[in-house]
Amino acid sequence: MFRDKIQNARHAYTYDDFLLVPNASWVEAKDVDTSVNLTKDIKLNIPIMSAAMDTVTESDLAIAIAREGGVGVIHRNITQEAQVEEVRKVKNAEDITVRDVITISPDSSVATVQELMENESVSGLPVMDGEEIIGIISKRDVRPYLKNGSKTLVKEIMTSEVVTITEKASPEEALDLAYEHKVERLPVVDENKKLVGILTIKDILNQDQHPNAALGKDGKYLVAAACGPFDLDRAMALDQAGADIISIDCAHAHNMNVVKFAETIKENIDADLCMGNIATREAAEDLIAHGADGLKVGIGPGSICTTRIVAGIGVPQLTAIADVADVADDAGIPVIADGGLRYSGDIAKAIGAGADVVMLGSLLAGTYESPGDLVTMNGRKYKQYRGMGSMGAMTGGSGGGADRYFQELEKGNSGQMKHSKLVPEGVEGVVQYKGRVSEVVFQLVGGLKASMGYCGAPDIPTMKKVARFVKISSSGIKESHPHDLLITNESPNYPTLD
Repeated sequence: MFRDKIQNARHAYTYDDFLLVPNASWVEAKDVDTSVNLTKDIKLNIPIMSAAMDTVTESDLAIAIAREGGVGVIHRNITQEAQVEEVRKVKNAEDITVRDVITISPDSSVATVQELMENESVSGLPVMDGEEIIGIISKRDVRPYLKNGSKTLVKEIMTSEVVTITEKASPEEALDLAYEHKVERLPVVDENKKLVGILTIKDILNQDQHPNAALGKDGKYLVAAACGPFDLDRAMALDQAGADIISIDCAHAHNMNVVKFAETIKENIDADLCMGNIATREAAEDLIAHGADGLKVGIGPGSICTTRIVAGIGVPQLTAIADVADVADDAGIPVIADGGLRYSGDIAKAIGAGADVVMLGSLLAGTYESPGDLVTMNGRKYKQYRGMGSMGAMTGGSGGGADRYFQELEKGNSGQMKHSKLVPEGVEGVVQYKGRVSEVVFQLVGGLKASMGYCGAPDIPTMKKVARFVKISSSGIKESHPHDLLITNESPNYPTLD
C-alpha cells in the first residue's frame, strides 16, 4: 500500500516545464483584446491582480494597477480601520471633486489669503458666508494688491458671480460650463446649494489619461481587499467601504472550517467572494459548492514562500491551475493563478492552462507604488519583499500572517511576541527596483499579447481554448534562455539579476 503511494504518484509540472506551441494565426499582437470577465459584474481590461501582501499592495499600488486595467488586493496585515481607509482611498481616487475644500471669509485680508494659498498649495479659494458660497478669489485676483494693499479685504476684490455645478453633472458638462464662462474652477453644490467640493479644469482633463482603467459598477476604480478566513467583522467593514471583491486570505482554503464559514461571510456582504489558496480539483468542488465567486490557485509557488520545504506540501503550479480550471470552467467560476510567475510568458502559460487572471507579487513588489522605502546596495536600488508567512509579516503587523497559516501569536510575561512559538512558511528579502507600475504592466501585457498572436488567439477566452503545450527537458529550458554570451544591455522584461 505504501509503495503504491510512491509508484503510482502522478507527475506534476510548473511553468518552466512547458512551452506554448505556435499555431497558424491571422492575429496581430496589437489587435489582441486582453479584457476578461472576472465575475458577472466585474470586468478587467488586463488579466492582472496584485497580491495581498504588505510589501506589495496598499492604496497607491491598487490605484496604479486599476488605472492600467487590473485590480489590486489590499493586504490585511494592518488594523481593520487602516485597511478600510486604504479601500476608501482607492474608491475616492477616481473622484475628481476635491471634497476637503479650504475656504475663506469675505472679511479676511489679502495677506491672509496669500499665506493660506502658499501653506496649502492651492491657487484659488471659495469665499463663504456661513454655508453659502458668495465668491471666488484666486492668485490672479490677489497679485495686484500684495505690495501696497495687503490689508485689502477679500470681499472688495473677489469674483462675485460664482458659476457652480451640481454633483450629478458629468465631467463633460463641467468642462463645457468652465469653457463657456472662462473659469478654471467650479464649486460643486448639493441640492440645497451647500458647498460640497470643487472641480478644476486640470483635474477634469487628467481624468482622460487612463482610458483603460478598470471601473466597478459604481463608476469608480475597482479594488479588492483581503480578509481572514473567520474575520466576519472585517469582511463586512471592507464591503461597506466599497470593496468590489473580498478575498479570503488563507494558506489552505480547503480547511473545511474555512469552507463552511465562507457561507456566513457570503451571506453578509454584497461584494464578490474570492477564496484561496487551493491546488486541487477536490478543493475547487467544495469551495464552489459553498459560494465562491472566484478561486485563487497556488500553494507554495511564490519566490518568498517556503511551504513546500517546511511542510512538504504543494502542487507544481501549472498542474494545479489545470486541475482547478477543469472544475471551475464548467461552473463558470474564474481561476486566479497566484504565485510562481517570473516572466510575461508565464502569464500566457497560466491562461493557456485554464487561468482567467494571474496574481502578481514579486513582479510588482519592487515598483515605485509598492509600500516600503528604496534602499541602495552596490549601486543598485532595491525594495523590501517578504512572504506573509515570514516571521516579520507574522509579528510585524496586526498578526494577519499568523492566522493565515492557522497559527496564533503568543505573548510572554513581558508582553512581547514569542517568535519561537511560530513556524514561518516564508522568507524576507529585497527585489530590484523596477520603476512605476505602468512600466512593468506595459511589458507584461506586451509579452502576453505577443504570445496570443503566436497562438492565434484574439482574446483571453480563445487563448484558453487554442493554447497547446509541449513538455521540455532541462536542456530545453537552458536553450530557451539567452545563452553563450555576456549580456551587456539589460532588457526591461528580462532581468539578469535575480
